[in-house]
Amino acid sequence: MAVPKNKVSKQRRNKRRTHYKLNAPELVLCSQCHTLRMSHRVCKECGYYGGKEIIKTEAK
Repeated sequence: MAVPKNKVSKQRRNKRRTHYKLNAPELVLCSQCHTLRMSHRVCKECGYYGGKEIIKTEAK
């Protein structure tokens, strides 16, 4: 089993982990209702994707 020869300081360890962060989801405007939605997914508000109605939604 690999055992470290010397202690890795907290600063060195944390510098290595700076890229372990989450990215915010990229949002785009829906072409039908102009609300923000995730890319490549059906709009939850109007049910449209790619200009076609995929999910029937109730009128508000």
